[in-house]
Amino acid sequence: MKNNIRKLVMVGFLLLVILVMAACNSNNETGEAGADSSSKDYPNKPIQVVVPAGAGGDTDRNTRITAEYLSEELGTDVVVSNVNGAGGTVGTKQVLDENSDGYTVLAFHNSLIINSLLELADFSYEDYELAGASIQDLGNAFIVHAESEYTDLESLIEAAKENPGEISIATETGAFTHLQLLAFQEATGTQFNIVDVGGAAEKVKALLGKQIDIVPTQLGLVQEYIKSGDFKALGIMAEERLENAPDVPTFKEEGVDVSFDKFFFWAFPKDTPEEVVEKFSSALENVANNPDFKAELDPHLVNADYMSPEDLQCHFESLTEEYKALHENSNE
Repeated sequence: MKNNIRKLVMVGFLLLVILVMAACNSNNETGEAGADSSSKDYPNKPIQVVVPAGAGGDTDRNTRITAEYLSEELGTDVVVSNVNGAGGTVGTKQVLDENSDGYTVLAFHNSLIINSLLELADFSYEDYELAGASIQDLGNAFIVHAESEYTDLESLIEAAKENPGEISIATETGAFTHLQLLAFQEATGTQFNIVDVGGAAEKVKALLGKQIDIVPTQLGLVQEYIKSGDFKALGIMAEERLENAPDVPTFKEEGVDVSFDKFFFWAFPKDTPEEVVEKFSSALENVANNPDFKAELDPHLVNADYMSPEDLQCHFESLTEEYKALHENSNE
């Protein structure tokens, strides 16, 4: 009798195990089918773009122009949201914490590397699904007020050596310009009073009000002030002069071997479906090759330049090593 009861219990237990396994398999199949379906339909609602910078700067401007063309390519609204703060780390972290469904994407630039190097962030480009880059900027410049006594890099360097730590120069701690300043000091043997005044728009305001002596920023962002006679450009950190700004010399022409290129990339939270990233990247490539997009960028002195996710990965790896060396040599 006891043996019969034991057999019945065992049979019941085995049946229960079989039912549970069948239910699990069914749920997995349903979930995978749902994910595939969702990826195939992507996008079927608006996409939020997080810009970790304030309104009015070059990051904001470049992203909004690209987003307009992406909306046409993807057939849905691509909505830009500014999430400023802490050199960009507030916005970049927000994207990491979002759902990896393809409906939140980061639009940023080189500062992601510098945030990590300066230990403002405990994450890096490796924590995202890279979707590609769309714009390159070779017009990173030093700008002064029109009434400034500095007319070129030579006069600026001479004054800085005579008055170490007194000439003020604007940045946002942990941002791209911060690394530029460290490299400039290292290359010229100078020491400036580096002041955190905020993002690009805040730097322009500070220079207009003569609250700062030097502003490193994108040449295209301030060219109207240069044309109006409010500002002067001392030079750009590029290998060659810009075709649309031939009167502005390069730092190298002025004897300072410092050059930087700024690239604007797009990235999703980790584990975003591969099909989603591929579709977005393909749309980004179409935008970068669009003649109307290129023409719209020309007045801002930046170039349409598509980088695939694979090329972008290599670019990040190369620049990270370069920036590490610059940071170590700066002793800051």
